[in-house]
Amino acid sequence: MRRQFWGAFLFGVGVTGMLDGIIFHQLLQWHSMVMYHAKPDQVVSDGWFHLAITLVWFVATVLISRSDPLIMLRERRRFWGFFLLGGGLFNLLEGIINHHLLGVHHVHEYVPNPLGYDLLFDTVALVMIGWGWLLVRKGAER
Repeated sequence: MRRQFWGAFLFGVGVTGMLDGIIFHQLLQWHSMVMYHAKPDQVVSDGWFHLAITLVWFVATVLISRSDPLIMLRERRRFWGFFLLGGGLFNLLEGIINHHLLGVHHVHEYVPNPLGYDLLFDTVALVMIGWGWLLVRKGAER
């Protein structure tokens, strides 16, 4: 069960990080990992972020592939619960640390008051954590 937990948890971190990078960094171009540097530094910092997230995703894939497929079938709710917990915790910690404490970047840097976007990001993370927790609990009851 440990492999399933860590695999699903890290898979959630990886997918959430990938979506953050693709949507906020590349498509919308709302922020970079280091906003207050020249554009080449922003691109390199985003590249390091994507590389780290890809490594997390790779480790998750290895853990999941080494898990017992019968347990994975029986524990689908818990798998998706751990997935949501991983993604939600990643976003919440990233939001608190980078957006609020360090001020490295905000979700949307190019608006007069980015706090609303940051708080919405945190709220979505909390919803993911709550939904994940419910799925884990319901899966444990079965």
